Amino acid sequence: MSSVPKTIMKTAEDVRRSLTERASLDPEFRTRVMADPKAVVREEFGIELPDEVSIQVHECDANTYHLALPSAAELTEEQLEQVSAGLCCCGI
Repeated sequence: MSSVPKTIMKTAEDVRRSLTERASLDPEFRTRVMADPKAVVREEFGIELPDEVSIQVHECDANTYHLALPSAAELTEEQLEQVSAGLCCCGI
């Protein structure tokens, strides 16, 4: 795999981690992320996501857990390895 996809994957994971950590500490930030996550990503990280990319935010509670599955489209072997390693395979 080239360094560009690794960089994209790392960046997506870093953004996810940063948003999650800050939202768990800052109720106002959490409200913003829940209301408009793309705007928060743009404001906080300077990343403008294309219109065709969406971010869905889900809150877990003691009885509800969310599992993110990769696209039903066929994945390459490298993408399968990334998913199994806990990385996003969507390229954002």
